[in-house]
Amino acid sequence: MQKYLSDSNEINLRLPGPVPVPKEILEEQSKPLINHRGNDYKLLLNECTKNLKNIYATNNDLFIFTCSGTGVMEASVSNFLSENDEIIVASVGWFGDRFSEIANSYNIKVNNINFELGEIININILEEFIKSNPNAKALYITHNETSTGVQNDLKSISFLAKKYSLLYVVDGISSVASVPCNTDELEIDVLISASQKGWVAPPGLAFMSISKKAWEFHCNSSSPKYYFDISQYKKYLEKGQPPFTPAIGIMYALNKSLKLLLDETMTKVYERHTDAANKIRSKLQEIGFELFPKNESFASNTLTAVKVPENINCSKFLNILENEHQVIISTGQGNLSGKILRIGHLGIVSDEEINWLINSILETLKSLNNE
Repeated sequence: MQKYLSDSNEINLRLPGPVPVPKEILEEQSKPLINHRGNDYKLLLNECTKNLKNIYATNNDLFIFTCSGTGVMEASVSNFLSENDEIIVASVGWFGDRFSEIANSYNIKVNNINFELGEIININILEEFIKSNPNAKALYITHNETSTGVQNDLKSISFLAKKYSLLYVVDGISSVASVPCNTDELEIDVLISASQKGWVAPPGLAFMSISKKAWEFHCNSSSPKYYFDISQYKKYLEKGQPPFTPAIGIMYALNKSLKLLLDETMTKVYERHTDAANKIRSKLQEIGFELFPKNESFASNTLTAVKVPENINCSKFLNILENEHQVIISTGQGNLSGKILRIGHLGIVSDEEINWLINSILETLKSLNNE
């Protein structure tokens, strides 16, 4: 066990994010505020940026934004495209669809290819779709789809993006810092993430790495942008500053969490996530739950999605679990609402919390069956 693993909590928060944040990281936010144009913040910003790039496994530019993950999803559209550009969005769920919604708002022509919920991107089908849309400039995908509990194969998709000279944009919000995602090795042009996931920090910060190819796209982009204009972030980072007022308290917390992750080593962090995922999946299956992903081989290591048993009222189940057992999980989104349960295990999850989760689920099922 690492020294920063979960403190004793009154609530077992098992969402796809935000994740429980250990006390020693939360307490960093109580440090005195500093001048974000001064040398102290410059040191903080540079250290966080360096450590983020280390975990991203990239030499590309990387910027920190004060926003949610959706903010950098928008930035990944507005910074690299122009009105009437064509893109391909390969979606396996709710968050893949969000890329399409954002691009449509910028009058980008979106060629959608949607795969069955519970499946991952089929490479052969995707390649045929790319061939049928020769004017597309970019490919947008979600690495880890928290709405369905599946994880796409970045390497095979990267091969297609390179083969057809597409800008390769990846939503790694719920994957980076939890599962391997080597940016440069995978030749990802734009990779985004956010602080409230595997980074084990409070919500409020988001990150985006930008390749040389992506910068070329940026230079030709005429989409409106201001707060998320990466040119401003690049210019100010050279001075050791953010372009706008940052969330200094969260930056302190992020700095602490990054150091702890790197001290642990990313190899062990990834092993820890695999171990937690295997334990939770196997225990849920042992007590009778069926996984929602069509194949366990591509089930996410940061979230487990299971089908709600036909005789169970999902709303009642979640209410009893939270109010009587202090365990908080999620149901599905959109047309999966009430049909699946989503249990997050990204960040730090102890064996005690896993046992608490499983025992509470068993007790809740017993309560409902006795009604």
